[in-house]
Amino acid sequence: MGKKSRQRAKNTTTTVTLDPADLVDVGPREPCPCGSGKRFKQCHGKDLAQAADTFVVRPFEGLPSECDLIAFREIVPSGTVQVELTGENAGTVVNLVTLLPMAMPGLVRDDETIWIGMQTHASSGDPSRDLGHAITAALKTDPGNPIQVGDLMKDGPRLQDLIDTSKPIEIKVHEGFDYWVGENVEDPTGEVAAGLERANAAAAPTVRLESVEAAYWTKIGDRIYLRWVMPHTEDTLLDALARLHAAGGSALIDGSRLIGSFRALGVLAPVWELPAGTEAADVEKPAADFATALEKALATEAPLTTEERAARAGLASRQLTIR
Repeated sequence: MGKKSRQRAKNTTTTVTLDPADLVDVGPREPCPCGSGKRFKQCHGKDLAQAADTFVVRPFEGLPSECDLIAFREIVPSGTVQVELTGENAGTVVNLVTLLPMAMPGLVRDDETIWIGMQTHASSGDPSRDLGHAITAALKTDPGNPIQVGDLMKDGPRLQDLIDTSKPIEIKVHEGFDYWVGENVEDPTGEVAAGLERANAAAAPTVRLESVEAAYWTKIGDRIYLRWVMPHTEDTLLDALARLHAAGGSALIDGSRLIGSFRALGVLAPVWELPAGTEAADVEKPAADFATALEKALATEAPLTTEERAARAGLASRQLTIR
């Protein structure tokens, strides 16, 4: 072959359109599915590394029960929620759970039910895309197997793209992790039971309040807290909390105190320490009353007073970011 023929051959390429779903299980060192002969990481997988660096400030925005989903990913030990897919997989039910064994991203059980973990070892800057990626992988996984997520798709779907957001979702908080095993699971060695016992012992008792959204009573050691994920922007919520605090109205019940807040996935989760012996039922009505007072404070447009600015500075200094 002459020099010009070799040059023409070198410049001749075949364009292959790949479905992002077909790339879920391709390893970086494997041949690229496009047939180029290159390793995946040097071909169509070249841009995937950028996906993990894409940061979304409020990844669950627009989803039903956004604040509860944030709580499930960040602070609730054990819980489940069912969502229904839309589009070509309309009607398929996916179980989003706080945690799966070994913090795996997901599995498809023998009965073909899909289980996706929200608290995993690895995550990108957009947890919604992480979940969408895991669901995409689960749809291609044979029953009875954990999912293999592979590299995050640069243009892969987010949770908002996959589920029917017009339908409300039911939040369930569990005392332990019995949902890890389905019915009729054989356990001849007792390893499954032993693992469940250890996991259940480590889970802090947690109860979701019924009177307000995304508020969770929990007991950690000898102390009792209420952690309440709220949908308002940080500055707006801090202003409102400062108004209530300066007016002596930031406590939920006698002996409780607002001790600070967590930053979590674009919103704040104020935290109250409650008196010893306080049960979740004891703060149901106080929480509802506080929600009413907070709405009034949120609607106030007057500048903060000197006392309110001082209260705001104190609240802002007692914030922790959950990563």
